[in-house]
Amino acid sequence: MAKNFTTGSFVARWGFAAALVFGTYNPSGYSYIGWLMSEGVTFGPVLAIVGLVLLIAWIIYLRATLLSLGWLGISLGAALFAAIIWLLVDIGWLSIHSTGVIAYLALLLLSIILATGMSWSHIRRRLTGQIDVDDVEG
Repeated sequence: MAKNFTTGSFVARWGFAAALVFGTYNPSGYSYIGWLMSEGVTFGPVLAIVGLVLLIAWIIYLRATLLSLGWLGISLGAALFAAIIWLLVDIGWLSIHSTGVIAYLALLLLSIILATGMSWSHIRRRLTGQIDVDDVEG
């Protein structure tokens, strides 16, 4: 088991989470949902395979995030990021009418929550010195 958790490890997890989130949906339309909803597209094996791969990746990330952060941690993370967006709107750096920018920001923050969930055991061990039961080698 690799015990070396670095900033690069987190960035890699965040990169995969961002690819998953933005590859599934984004306001530009260049995503799985945009592809699926495109005019003239018929559902076939390629769309099914890509959809299943995305579904598997979502299940892996969501399960790991739920198990590591729990509902409370996810809710607190979402509330923190919602308050950050609120602050940006309040100080005038972001307009409430720029829905595309807010959507991109929300998707970015979702990817950060997923990456944190995938990394939480390592982060907690670094902060507190505590290890998870799964980390103990017997």
